[in-house]
Amino acid sequence: MKICIAQTKSEKGKIQANIKNHLELIERAINFKSDLIISPELSITNYEPKLAKELATDIRNSIFNPFQEISDQNEITIGVGMPTKASDAIHISMLIFQPKREISVYSKQMLHSDELPYFVCGNKQTFLNIKGIKIAIGICYETLQREHFLNARDQDPNIYIASVAKPKGGIEKTYKHFPQIANEFKTPILMSNCVGHCDNFMSVGQSAIWNDKGKLIDHLNDNSQGLLIYDTKTEQTAKEQLKIEKRTL
Repeated sequence: MKICIAQTKSEKGKIQANIKNHLELIERAINFKSDLIISPELSITNYEPKLAKELATDIRNSIFNPFQEISDQNEITIGVGMPTKASDAIHISMLIFQPKREISVYSKQMLHSDELPYFVCGNKQTFLNIKGIKIAIGICYETLQREHFLNARDQDPNIYIASVAKPKGGIEKTYKHFPQIANEFKTPILMSNCVGHCDNFMSVGQSAIWNDKGKLIDHLNDNSQGLLIYDTKTEQTAKEQLKIEKRTL
């Protein structure tokens, strides 16, 4: 199968503009015959904890219908980041659209201390099964916690995907941590990061893929949108870096 890692530049709180941008990137991923595309943490709103309560929504909101439609029409699974309403607070979630299936959601289980005033932890790991490949999902802070990987590893996934929003220091940590974990557990790790201003930091992209020996096999740059595609059978990659255009919605 082919997995596409999206490196997005989202605009603060501009949900409709960000959805439009995501749909354009998904169309490009389809041109690469991708079976799955994963976006960075909270990519639909941008990573903005202080706005999460205002922007959070139910997963069945009709604004997400275009993702389900494009999934159904093109046999592609789509993961996008969004704050979602919980009974007691807000979750940091990934909405997952699969062809002709009900929408599902993965909510971040391990939060950084800075996130605790705004969010609550999810309590269930999500796995995707596509063309015989089992994929575990993690979101940002928890992906650097060995415990999260080990808990997911108990279910014997073939691939681990990290959806993140990280500045320079955070990316430096991932580039040390992920190759070690990938090699130790013989599990490829793919990371989707965003670019541009997020909350109180600049996110620096460098979305990447490490194979099951911990070798960095490809990555994107630190300042523009792009797609990074990984063929799980051949380990070959393809990528496309895109200019960031001003969006007005």
